[in-house]
Formats: sequence, C-alpha cells, structure tokens
Amino acid sequence: MIAQGEIGKVQKIDAQYYQGWINPFIHDAEKRSEVWRLDPKKAGQSCCMGDIGIHAFNLVEYATGLTIERVLGDIDTLYEDNVLDVDGTAIFRTHDGVRGIIRASQIATGEENNITVAVYGDKGGLKWEQENPTVLYHLKEGEPAQIYKPGNSYNQPFAQESTKLAPGHPEGLVDAMGNIYRGVAKAVRNQPHHEGAFPSVSDGVRGMKFVEAVLTSNREGQVWVDL
Repeated sequence: MIAQGEIGKVQKIDAQYYQGWINPFIHDAEKRSEVWRLDPKKAGQSCCMGDIGIHAFNLVEYATGLTIERVLGDIDTLYEDNVLDVDGTAIFRTHDGVRGIIRASQIATGEENNITVAVYGDKGGLKWEQENPTVLYHLKEGEPAQIYKPGNSYNQPFAQESTKLAPGHPEGLVDAMGNIYRGVAKAVRNQPHHEGAFPSVSDGVRGMKFVEAVLTSNREGQVWVDL
C-alpha cells in the first residue's frame, strides 16, 4: 500500500518495541549480574538496541522501502555499574529526508512484546501492532479510519499469499516464521517469490550498522552519525 502510494509521500515514521522483562532484575546488583543479556562478554556491545531495537529498525526499512541514512541515539543503562543499554531512543532521517523515531525499551514495566509501527504520508497513515496483529489501521484525512484484516480479497497479493487461514481466524508469530521459511525455500529452489519474502544478509548487516551508529551517537554526546 505504501509502495503503491495509498498514503502519499511518506512524511513521518514512528516505530516502537517495548518490553519489561529486565525490570525485575535490573534494580538488584546481584540479580542483574546473572543476566546474560547484560554481560558484554556474552551479549556483545548492546542489550536493548541489539536485541529488539534492531527489529524496529528493520521493520521501518522493510515496511516503507526507505533507507535510514543518519541516526541520533540516546541510550540508558539505568545504573553506572551496568554496562549495556536497557532503554534507548533513536531519531533518524532517511536518504530522502523523511524524519522518524525508533523507541526501544526492556524496562517498560508490564509490557510484553509491544511492537508498533506507524507510517504517515501526506494522504493518510497506516498503523500496526504486533500484539493485535490481524488489524491494520488505514487513516485518512477527514474520513473514518478503515480496518484491514487478513484473508480478505481486498488485500495486496503478497498479503493474501502470506495468509494461510480464512478471514476471522487468528494468526500469530509462528505463521510469520512459516512465511519466512517458505520464502527461503522458494529462493533455494529458484522459484518465483515476492521481494522481501525473507530478510537478506544485507538486511542483517544494515541492522548491525544501525546498532553501532546508535551506540556511537550516544557515546559521542548525542550527535548525528551516518550508517
């Protein structure tokens, strides 16, 4: 829908991935020392951004078709003796100047896997939430919001192919994984498949560059860093 101009020229992007699972451990020095995600020897250079912020980044580029070019990051370790980030925000600009924000947190108390992606154009907007995955909101200026649901003939061909159940039957994360496996299998067999049916090596590399850029931006005093 974005690629076909349903919402017009993209002018604002807002992506969020909030969890709360580290909150019970982070406030106790002994407990947090036992969490491998907070151990740089095991988790690498980042906890929150490297674990979940990277997913929000990938969703932004995947859904919009735009390329994030620059980021300005602000991360929080919450305690001085905690080395890795548990919360972070990255504002960004795409290659053609669209502004947006990525918010990620593992100390958002009570949150489970609250992923939301909102893309706003000059003709409308689209909003989606992982915890309510069968609903896509299409917003239009001066009109009632429209709700798109999977399994219906009004959806795009890629969306129809990605749905394995009749309308009204709930789908979930396992179904999404199945779509990726199918896309990979088709590619291996040299069969036709939709662009974006599965993430590429380049997608993974871009994700790592995003994490490194956010960390560098924060370390250098919240400055703009090119990916």
